[in-house]
Amino acid sequence: MIGAYIIHSIKLNRFYIGSTTDINQRLINHNNHHHGKNTFTAKANDWTIFLFIPTPNYPQANRIELLIKKKKSAIFIQNLKKYPELIKKLLVDSM
Repeated sequence: MIGAYIIHSIKLNRFYIGSTTDINQRLINHNNHHHGKNTFTAKANDWTIFLFIPTPNYPQANRIELLIKKKKSAIFIQNLKKYPELIKKLLVDSM
């Protein structure tokens, strides 16, 4: 499934934002340090999916990822889950 995702680590108490074409495999890769031991997500192995925003194509998923990262705010990320209308706005803004 294509989309933008936010994963969370309890150990780090941090979020990570990305985009993918296969969320399940991507989560496995993050938890197994598939992308290297010096990457941000390699600092923990307890990543869980906090939020997944499905999109019709990868370019839109990537634009949503960048819009969320641009906010640089854990509160904004938490509000995405709390207020679905924010996700609708992201989908529109990323078109």
